[in-house]
Amino acid sequence: MGQRSVAGGRPRDTHIDSAVLDAVSELLEEDGYRSLAIEKAARRAGVSKAAVYRRWPNRQLLVLAELERRMGDVEPPRSGCTLCDLDEALALFARTFRCMGPEFLTPLLADCSGDEDLHRRFMETLFDPPRAAVRDTLERARDRGDLRDDVDLTLAVDTLASLIHYRLLFGHAPVDGQETARAVAVLLRGLARDFAALKAEAAAHAGAAHGG
Repeated sequence: MGQRSVAGGRPRDTHIDSAVLDAVSELLEEDGYRSLAIEKAARRAGVSKAAVYRRWPNRQLLVLAELERRMGDVEPPRSGCTLCDLDEALALFARTFRCMGPEFLTPLLADCSGDEDLHRRFMETLFDPPRAAVRDTLERARDRGDLRDDVDLTLAVDTLASLIHYRLLFGHAPVDGQETARAVAVLLRGLARDFAALKAEAAAHAGAAHGG
């Protein structure tokens, strides 16, 4: 069912939305972000340029819409196991940024940085959701008493996020499940009240998940 426009006019044709974003996705993979133009997306989608401009007045918003679609809902894990949840939250962060790649992310950020509204939209779309998931996980761990009361959560989030960004940007080291688990373990050794207890909890959780 179509979405009604803000002005209360005729319903918005979501088939056009999907066709355009599908076209954007193909063009990004074929030619990269710098070569993307609204005219190309319209032609590939089989719609008019005016139809695209009505929805996304510039290519930055158009690409952000496609990257938001790729990301989907970013929900923090809530199993109650601190090591398990933080490991999954960090893996979620990695998957989120892997779906766009540094070849899209870096020039898109540069294009958005000079405009306050575009920069805010960039942050709300790509930066804030995975970061909030990691912070939510840390806050719940602290509230359960698994972390020390004096933990700087903002610094902890940035430390974990920096590892993901750095490795995905330069590609010099893997960002896989084993590596995220190691990063979580290193961080929690300094933040946890009782790291050994958290490891035991995670092992028990993993055993239960595998029927052991």
